[in-house]
Amino acid sequence: MNDKAALVSLATSVPPHLFHQKQILEAASKLMADRYPQFETMSSLFANTGIRHRYGVKPMEWYLERRGWPERTRAFLEGAEALFVDVARKALARADLSAGDIDTVVTVCSTGIATPTLEARVAGQLGFRSDVSRVPVFGLGCAGGVSGLSIASRLAQARPGTNVLLVALELCTLAVRHDELTKANVVAASLFGDGAAAAILRAGDGGATRIEAAGEKQWPDTLDIMGWSVDPEGFGVIFQRTIPDFVRDNIGPAVAEILSRMELSANDIDRFVCHPGGTKVILALERALSLEQGTLDHEREVIADYGNMSSPTVLFVLERARAHGLPSRSLLTALGPGFTASCVALRHAA
Repeated sequence: MNDKAALVSLATSVPPHLFHQKQILEAASKLMADRYPQFETMSSLFANTGIRHRYGVKPMEWYLERRGWPERTRAFLEGAEALFVDVARKALARADLSAGDIDTVVTVCSTGIATPTLEARVAGQLGFRSDVSRVPVFGLGCAGGVSGLSIASRLAQARPGTNVLLVALELCTLAVRHDELTKANVVAASLFGDGAAAAILRAGDGGATRIEAAGEKQWPDTLDIMGWSVDPEGFGVIFQRTIPDFVRDNIGPAVAEILSRMELSANDIDRFVCHPGGTKVILALERALSLEQGTLDHEREVIADYGNMSSPTVLFVLERARAHGLPSRSLLTALGPGFTASCVALRHAA
């Protein structure tokens, strides 16, 4: 019997409203150009992200009005609950399970506040058992998909034979702000979309793809790189340093260190599956990981089709990689607030 957690199923979902990048640029220009002189210079960001279109939980008109915490929270609860139910049902169907078969639910989300948390709010609609274990995780940001997979795998491994449902869900667009005219807000408007991914893991029986190992690295004195501020009108995005430069200079040694703790090296990795923060981040990752330019092809496709959805994005990339056939060993990587690199090694048996 293998005690490593296996990836039983994986599914993704997006909300109903599709926005083309040109459409978003026009809306952002209407809101910011007259009040923020730097916007015209920065507007090239929208064309340079590699994004064609993204999805939002609300129609475009909603984002054009100023919103406060109550409206943002109502929109979050309504949209997140619907998306949670949709992506969980997809993952359950692909695993040939019902919600009543789930023993543990890990919910990863950093873009809204819900108490009771999302898995409790949808428990009746989905049909979770009354004794299901709930593990809500907040604050991991873009690293949440990889860290969440690590957490879910350890929970599955601790109780072989039980089913662990991981849902990574983010509604990044609800943090759009036009009361604060800053470079960080323009960057956020050019990048972020909404989406969700769900995976079911189980240890103790057969499975083609197993979570082999996991590891993280946090850098000291880097709390200002990425995160949220809590403002009267809602979350405020924090981007205080150039992330592509940090990736280029730091990720190679960090991944090598994490792999060493796994008793692996870069030569053991057949495929990197990375969180694509944007085109410049992808280029920086390829350079930092000594990959040929263009190697991270699924990453470019996902960012083009969905934008940066924060935590679930890397699982969208994994879904595409699985559809094309995983090699023997893959390494999932993502970066998030902290500033932290999170890695999970997957072992696949053809």
